[in-house]
Amino acid sequence: MSVPRRNLAIDERGFASVARQIRSPNRDARPQATAISLIVVHGISLPPGEFGGDGITRLFTNRLDPGGHPYFATISHLRVSAHFLIRRDGELVQFVGCLDRAWHAGASTWKGRDRCNDFSIGVELEGTDAIPYAPAQYTMLARLTRALKRAYPIEDIAGHSDVAPGRKTDPGPMFDWARLRRLLAPRTR
Repeated sequence: MSVPRRNLAIDERGFASVARQIRSPNRDARPQATAISLIVVHGISLPPGEFGGDGITRLFTNRLDPGGHPYFATISHLRVSAHFLIRRDGELVQFVGCLDRAWHAGASTWKGRDRCNDFSIGVELEGTDAIPYAPAQYTMLARLTRALKRAYPIEDIAGHSDVAPGRKTDPGPMFDWARLRRLLAPRTR
């Protein structure tokens, strides 16, 4: 007997119904009267190329031990976050409520607008530029995108590399944009 999948919805406070909540202090208020119109897709793994550990959570909650891995010493000072993380198995983790501004895009521009953090939702996928993302991640990203589009006037989905070209490369060439578009296409009967 299969367990029915719970509906993914974003509540009036900006929290996803099926996400595990881990609050990040790395957030602040969005500028007043700024509509959420963009989803920025990222890729992250900590340590680089390793999956399943707690490095991402520790980074987004300012608890990354600089002595835990040689790479951690180079990034433990950063104060960054994203609204969501999608693990390799499709688990959805939420660090920042959608109504707040997460610190994910940095210096960025989309369609002539600077400061993408002001008007975007940041979604991190556990992965790297060089390894294909897992099918469960695409499924969850599509579910999340549909829920975000129901809650906010989302117009576009872009990669971190699209809003910060030359500075960022994620989600990388292994991210299958065509697959995501197919999953988001209207269903016909």
